[in-house]
Amino acid sequence: MKKHDLHIHCINTDFQGSILVTTGSQIEFKEAYGLADRVHNVPNSTHTRFGMASGCKLFTAIAILQLIEKGFFSLDSRLLDVLRLKHSHFHESITVHQLLTHTSGIPDYFDEEEMDDFEDLWKEQPSYRMESPADFLPLFEQEPMKSTPGERFSYNNSGYVLLGLIIEQHAGITFSDYVETHIFEAAGMEKSGYFRMDRLPEETAMGYIGLGDGQYKSNIYSLPVKGGPDGGAFSTTGDVQALLDSLWKHHLLTKESTDLLLKPHVESSTGTFYGYGIWVIKDEGAAPVYSLMGLDPGVSFRSIIIPEAERMITVQSNCDDQAFSLMTFIRANGF
Repeated sequence: MKKHDLHIHCINTDFQGSILVTTGSQIEFKEAYGLADRVHNVPNSTHTRFGMASGCKLFTAIAILQLIEKGFFSLDSRLLDVLRLKHSHFHESITVHQLLTHTSGIPDYFDEEEMDDFEDLWKEQPSYRMESPADFLPLFEQEPMKSTPGERFSYNNSGYVLLGLIIEQHAGITFSDYVETHIFEAAGMEKSGYFRMDRLPEETAMGYIGLGDGQYKSNIYSLPVKGGPDGGAFSTTGDVQALLDSLWKHHLLTKESTDLLLKPHVESSTGTFYGYGIWVIKDEGAAPVYSLMGLDPGVSFRSIIIPEAERMITVQSNCDDQAFSLMTFIRANGF
């Protein structure tokens, strides 16, 4: 597929967002489409910040491994030994490794096996009160265990909330301050941050939820007012590239820790595995491909890393699942 074909496809499908494709240090494609703010007719640009949704779980995993490198705890440390919790019914054998790999069996405050509308969470718990990891505890800490620790993979946002609380307890600062200092600044991610939904800085895209017949609404009441360990930071395609480049060059973690993060620890479906905060795709006979993804109301994010080809593809969108469909098109057509 040629660059022109991708450009025409984005126009024909009314893609809203930003795309960056690189091979090594060479930029193959860098374009933005649609509007960051529909009310004021502000266009998206290649410098626009977009929500990353669950793509941010990688930040949490990196932060945990950084603290492990400093000797605060280990992957085998039990949750009850590394985090003070007063009211939970969590199994005493749960480990940090199990939280990272979605195998802890704890109840999830947004269980994707049982729920499909993220907005339903805020009918009784106002989203504007959700500002820190601790604010999420009442949503799940009193619930019974979903499965036995280590028994199976079940994608779990609550596990990453607990990891964020572990980071806060041992680092002595807020989760967002830790990530912004030890990951964003360290990787040169100059435009990224955990911004409040009601205080978004300039050059940040508003998220839009499709209502049908060409109508949209803002996602400001659909998400927590501030992101945290399980998702919700804002970044640019360039900053995502800087993050992945820093990770692969071992600027954020040692080679040993990076290898652990990228290891396919548990199979989620045929050929798809989960490392620590990152997906690993292993087709038979092919080198592994790594993937970050996030999907929230009005937010979609995909990033693919193909180490064998030194290629990175990042697609960000401020409309529902557009990043997913566009990434499928790009991969299917061999760009």
